[in-house]
Amino acid sequence: MSDTTAKPPALPRASRPRRYSVFAIAREAMRLHSGWQRAWASPEPRRRYKIVIVGAGGHGLATAYYLGRNHGVTDIAVLEKGWLGGGNTGRNTTIIRSNYLQDPSAAIYDKSLSLYETLSQDLNYNVMFSPRGLIMLAQTEHEVRGYKRTAHANHLQGVSTEWIEPERVKKLVPIINLAGPRYPVLGGLYQQRGGTARHDAVAWGYARACSAMGMHIIEKCEVTGIESAGGQVTQVNTTRGDIGCEKLVLVAAGHSTVLADMAGFRLPIESVALQALVSEPIKPCMDVVVMANTVHGYMSQSDKGEMVIGGGTDGSINYTQRGSWHHIEETVRALVETFPMISRLKMLRQWGGIVDMTGDRSPIMSGTPVGNIFVNCGWGTGGFKAIPGSGWAMAELVAKGEPGPLAADFGLGRFREGRFIDESVAAGVAH
Repeated sequence: MSDTTAKPPALPRASRPRRYSVFAIAREAMRLHSGWQRAWASPEPRRRYKIVIVGAGGHGLATAYYLGRNHGVTDIAVLEKGWLGGGNTGRNTTIIRSNYLQDPSAAIYDKSLSLYETLSQDLNYNVMFSPRGLIMLAQTEHEVRGYKRTAHANHLQGVSTEWIEPERVKKLVPIINLAGPRYPVLGGLYQQRGGTARHDAVAWGYARACSAMGMHIIEKCEVTGIESAGGQVTQVNTTRGDIGCEKLVLVAAGHSTVLADMAGFRLPIESVALQALVSEPIKPCMDVVVMANTVHGYMSQSDKGEMVIGGGTDGSINYTQRGSWHHIEETVRALVETFPMISRLKMLRQWGGIVDMTGDRSPIMSGTPVGNIFVNCGWGTGGFKAIPGSGWAMAELVAKGEPGPLAADFGLGRFREGRFIDESVAAGVAH
């Protein structure tokens, strides 16, 4: 994995945005904060760009950023039908980890984790990365065997993770009930480097850096059609006019199938809602992320003190972005068994996001049957943790026209050839 972990070169000084620093805060305080610039521009779309990226979420913006930073391509428009980061990027529970089972998965997620570790410095924007550690609880003998297998695989892959016994779990998470009325805690798969980041800040930081390089981020610009000639993409039709392009990148998560239909090909993904909720703020009581896959729930505590709670995906295909009562009942009931103290908390808010699921629970980063159209989708519920690594790999694919080592195994052809990257177990509670 050493050939995929080199850091990108620094941006040219002329391309850097105005730096945020303690001195800038002090200076603006003296000016009554009247001198702050907009984080990113809102230009009118031009008639043509070298590359058009559909989807201004984390993956789309990261792809644009690394195209500029690693490959010197800045004639880029990033189109978003709503507002920047308003899709899954702003609707997730911010979990970051890299302890996946299969080699290709471990490589892309560990690359992403390594980029997250320096992302605030690279972007000069605080993404609030918090490497607080992450535990995946084993509450059945089957999970014990599965997680120990993953720990051994990660050791061979060079990914830092370890198996820990119940006593260590209790020390890391004092509020946990090891006995459990149904499923006792038998240990856990622990990744100390794992943690969380602020989802909005990740999108905003990438957007600010992309805008500083001269790229156009165009919000409220829905794609209504995709045109091609001679097997090559020529332009996209949008609610803000037709936009020509040499290359088109579709990074729209659950809506990727809709865009693929416009271009004339199909994608092997299904869209389904994933719900989450947060409690009222309480005093700090839990400084790690815990995933309890047997009872089907996971939880962490935010910087504001809210308990961030989520579970599995909805049972049927849908595009709903709101919560439901049955999800609250199922998820909270499951977690109360392992964390009895949360039974006394009040729910503050609830939401849903649209996730795109492939048959093997692994993503698609690939060219398509239409020349110079590339697609990045199928991340399921694990998309947030993959944002930097996904952008790095997609930028290389789009710039060179062929995948590098990180994306090579995630092509569309694997479904036709039977080369599945099965992460249905390592993904845990759909994560």
